[in-house]
Amino acid sequence: MKTGYVVFGHGSSVASANDAVRRVAAGAAAQAGWAHWDTAFLEVAPLLGEAVQKLVADGIEEVVVLPYFLTLGIHLRRDLPAIATELEQEHGIRIRITPPLDGHPALSRILVERAEAAA
Repeated sequence: MKTGYVVFGHGSSVASANDAVRRVAAGAAAQAGWAHWDTAFLEVAPLLGEAVQKLVADGIEEVVVLPYFLTLGIHLRRDLPAIATELEQEHGIRIRITPPLDGHPALSRILVERAEAAA
């Protein structure tokens, strides 16, 4: 099964915030060797549907959505699953959603590094 990846952020009216998500996504894609990937947002373009449509046009049969969110709030509990279900039905593909960043051990290390850099 041909898999594509979408790093999915909230989206901001501040363009540099969205660009930061795109940079992290590009770094992850390069590190993982993803041949098919995109970035999408909940509240600004490109939306998840646009990213999925682009991947499907490239022959993708399954999409893994990686939420660029710290915690499992209402957007990840309610909004993202509803959007994913709709897109699965529309495109006849499988969409899997990974957990948010919360709980990953790297977050604690990042906080320590930031604190040490501020000292």
